[in-house]
Amino acid sequence: MTGVRKQFGATRALSDVDLRVGPGEVHALIGENGAGKSTLMKVLSGAVAPDSGSMHIDGVPFAPRRPEDARACGVAMIYQELTLAPHLTVEENVTLGLEETFCGFLRRRTMRRRVVAALEQLGHSDIRPGVRVRDLSIGAQQLVEVARALVSQARIVVMDEPTSSLTREDTVTLFELIRRLRDRGVSIIYISHFLEEVREIADRFTVLRDGVVTGTGSVADTPTERIIELMVGRRLSEMFPRVPREPGEPVLELHGLCGPGMPRNVNLSLRRGEILGLFGLIGAGRSELVRTVFGLRPTMAGTITIAPPGRPAIIDSGATPVRRLAQGVGMLSESRKDEGLALPMSVADNITLSRLGTVSRAGVLNLRRQREAARQWIDRLEIRTQGPAQAVWNLSGGNQQKVAIARLLHQSADILLLDEPTRGIDVGAKIQIYRLMGELAAAGKAILFVSSYLPELMGVCDRIGVMSRGRLADLRDVSRWTEREIMTTAVGGDA
Repeated sequence: MTGVRKQFGATRALSDVDLRVGPGEVHALIGENGAGKSTLMKVLSGAVAPDSGSMHIDGVPFAPRRPEDARACGVAMIYQELTLAPHLTVEENVTLGLEETFCGFLRRRTMRRRVVAALEQLGHSDIRPGVRVRDLSIGAQQLVEVARALVSQARIVVMDEPTSSLTREDTVTLFELIRRLRDRGVSIIYISHFLEEVREIADRFTVLRDGVVTGTGSVADTPTERIIELMVGRRLSEMFPRVPREPGEPVLELHGLCGPGMPRNVNLSLRRGEILGLFGLIGAGRSELVRTVFGLRPTMAGTITIAPPGRPAIIDSGATPVRRLAQGVGMLSESRKDEGLALPMSVADNITLSRLGTVSRAGVLNLRRQREAARQWIDRLEIRTQGPAQAVWNLSGGNQQKVAIARLLHQSADILLLDEPTRGIDVGAKIQIYRLMGELAAAGKAILFVSSYLPELMGVCDRIGVMSRGRLADLRDVSRWTEREIMTTAVGGDA
């Protein structure tokens, strides 16, 4: 790709971008949310037409007018946001647009054999071709996306955050597959915000910032700190900024808490001014615990005690989310797309939805006050948006996450339940969220921080608890943990 330019109205998304990927190469495309990575890949896949520039595959000019043209030339896209038809089966999704026919009839047996072979390559022959996609877990759906690329016999495969919903075991399997594809001469363009993944799997990298290439080179020869500097445009003093704070009295206590299946007999105390991290493998019960506390899942046994600053303690184990909001508890769901945000609505609407009383009078919404309230949080959290009226689905992932956090702050929550708040966002946005969490804790907020990413838990939290099979297996000060001990505890071993 040479001199690629693309402009949307007054916004220049790509400016003279060059990208060169060799045969049998894993090339990491890196950059903050909104840097232009997705637009560049949409140009490659035929979904967006460039304003200028040229593309060549194996020296042959390549100018797809639509995604079907790119796919016919051997380009396959695996998007972070799944592009599956949930009402169709695995087989139908994998072969959609790639159907084989004879005299107008589908060759179903041949198609099924190809699907089964692709799933076996992924190490997941347990995924049945006849099951509907909506009945699969998010991780399994991600594997179906990968299987579709395998069946298409692509020469260039673009993977956009392919591990965002995978377990570590599935990630290892995916990396083995990527290496096999590379050895067969397939080129992989790998987009990820996890730089440790980039170091593990990629040969070369290209960094985009504000639609411009700021650097390219060998992954092995470039320190991680230098890659981050190319991404954010400045030197970073620290990846996990620590804000001084002194944890105080307990504000949330769980005693023998049980839910339907999970959690199981959990005892936990969260203190004012503390960031308490929860780690566990997929299925360990971390999200179930948070959702039970917030009232999204029923409490089967045990007690939940809420004691926000300046208010008497309340034992309220069967509360609804509406009651929890009134008690000063806010929750950020791990799925901002499905639960965390109303994507078609504006930034102002999303920020104020859970506390409209401050921007209305006698039941009538005051639009001016709503915009002013939204602008305060936009400025404080440095949300990159055209203004309060912009639809949330037009924002980058990191800025969408900031809008979701702004809603919790606008509703004056004292206890913040944050489930994977940094998933799928870039390094710069992560650092901003880490700093914000520290500032909130220093101001007296209590934060329960669920994450699958051990380095951020070790760098941000005061204490870390490990969930295993629905139980809180261990809870210690962060200084008393090592990553190896946390992983050992998570899989049910002796730390």
